[in-house]
Amino acid sequence: MAFKFEIGDKGKTYHYEGESESILGMKVGDKIQGQLIGGQFIGYEFEITGASDKAGFPIKKDVEGSMHKRVALSYGVGMRTTKPKNVKLKKTVHGNTISEDIIQINLKVVKEGAKKMAEIFPKTEKAPEAAA
Repeated sequence: MAFKFEIGDKGKTYHYEGESESILGMKVGDKIQGQLIGGQFIGYEFEITGASDKAGFPIKKDVEGSMHKRVALSYGVGMRTTKPKNVKLKKTVHGNTISEDIIQINLKVVKEGAKKMAEIFPKTEKAPEAAA
């Protein structure tokens, strides 16, 4: 199962695409070992902070299961703008369990490994644009 991992570390976000069947069934807030998502992350420990499914619906931590559910939200995950006080809207969110429908997983570094993130993801230089 291919996932897009967004790894947050000290104010920077690193993008990694990898295959990992062992993440299926885990929930938001669970801690995972780095080698489960890729061999270069040996020694790392990550925490799952969120995710999005293939339709773009975000995971909501307090909705159990791995299905879509319509919940009344006032502000927070799944709501983009603030609403007047005491106004709730029904929005569709995904349950808190990682399933085959999930495309993107957001991770936070809890424990660093031997290699730093800057070494694993070297900085790429953009090619200068030609003046027209």
